[in-house]
Amino acid sequence: MIETKRLGRTIDGTAILNDITVAFSKPGMYGIIGPNGAGKTTLLRLLSGVDRPTEGEVLLDGKPISAIARKQLARTVAVVQQGGLPPVGYSVRDTVALGRYPYQGWFGDEKEDAGPLIDEALLRMELMHLSDRRLDSLSGGERQRVALAQMMVQNPRVMLLDEPTTYLDIGFQLQLLDIVLEWQRERGMIVIAVLHDLNLASLYCDEMIVMKNGMMYASGSPKQIVTSELVRSVYGAEADVIEHPDGGAPQIVLRRSGAKRSTPQWMDHEVKQTIMG
Repeated sequence: MIETKRLGRTIDGTAILNDITVAFSKPGMYGIIGPNGAGKTTLLRLLSGVDRPTEGEVLLDGKPISAIARKQLARTVAVVQQGGLPPVGYSVRDTVALGRYPYQGWFGDEKEDAGPLIDEALLRMELMHLSDRRLDSLSGGERQRVALAQMMVQNPRVMLLDEPTTYLDIGFQLQLLDIVLEWQRERGMIVIAVLHDLNLASLYCDEMIVMKNGMMYASGSPKQIVTSELVRSVYGAEADVIEHPDGGAPQIVLRRSGAKRSTPQWMDHEVKQTIMG
């Protein structure tokens, strides 16, 4: 379990996060959503131990995360930062293999051969044909998939993803989240992902946390919290909420600014009566 208690973060006198208390206590996929500047990435960095809070604490299995050695922490918590991996000159396979660092000795050796685990990650992320390519020759979306493959071989219990669908087209967004969800269920992991797309978050997340102005505005299942009122209050946008035909997850349909809810003009009287009763 990973949790926060009255977490706060101040940078240059400005409060970025304030009084965040939340527990990710069971395996599942959790989404952190909210407008730009809400504190989503800051919260993820504090959960990872990369940054330290100004107030409060982050606990992993009841122990302050700041008290856990970095290499030991990396065996439990893995992070994909916003923007994925930088375009360095390592090959794809060598970059993915870096995920095994927390398990290696002083000379880079392991008790067991990690090759099969690396092959599995490359296959899942459809990277096998690129395994010998240099990372700096790949597109942003391909590097994002390499980052996820590296996380897979790290074999964590907690995955932290900061906007993992950045640079990906619609097809790859769905494919990547399908893979993450399948892997989460296979391994019984906790996945915490910062997501901008409310519809994707609603489709894939068991629970969602809504951030606004550095504070936790709402939390719960997608059906509990994804409402027209929430979209209006948090994003300042007007939207209708409908059920997805496959599973019933709430999906938002945005309305143009200033547009009023109305029946489309192309509907004749009989069609209106059929739809509206």
